[in-house]
Amino acid sequence: MTIRPICISGNPVLHNRASEVTVFDENLRELVADMFETMDAAPGVGLAAPQIGVAKRIFTYTWTEDDGALKRGVVINPVLEIGPISAEMPDEDDESEGCLSFPGYRFPLKRAERAIVTGVDLDQNPIHIEAQGWFARIFQHEYDHLDGTLYVDKLRDEFKPEVEEIKQEVGWGIDGLSWMPGKDDLDA
Repeated sequence: MTIRPICISGNPVLHNRASEVTVFDENLRELVADMFETMDAAPGVGLAAPQIGVAKRIFTYTWTEDDGALKRGVVINPVLEIGPISAEMPDEDDESEGCLSFPGYRFPLKRAERAIVTGVDLDQNPIHIEAQGWFARIFQHEYDHLDGTLYVDKLRDEFKPEVEEIKQEVGWGIDGLSWMPGKDDLDA
């Protein structure tokens, strides 16, 4: 397993729709193992393949529920169904997200409270997961990556100038930028 560099906002792989996985082989298994290793080293609760420069419809996740139950896995070629999203202003404490591809910053974003993810695992076995709360938020966030959308692209208009200011200040928004979990001092 290898920790891979994480692409930062501006890399074209983050801003285009990823393609379906059609070949299930040892290379795919190695990619998924690297994704888990990278996600854990970052540390993150999810990682989409485009975030490590691979334009494939795959994401990994890890989440511990309030009752201590660990939810950890991979979803390949996911389909996402979500419940309604409130038009209310997001709560800055309870609904703030961060992103490994926009590291060090958090912004509030409304998400659906419930989500259903279907897809397949590494052995092409069907997956069906019903999630709510933060677990549902993780699926929505990672699925957005597969469609070429970062969470900062979905923010309310009042937050967008700050996002643009950050990009300009730190030099993001161009191709080729990345950071290495465990080596670079970035807080996602």
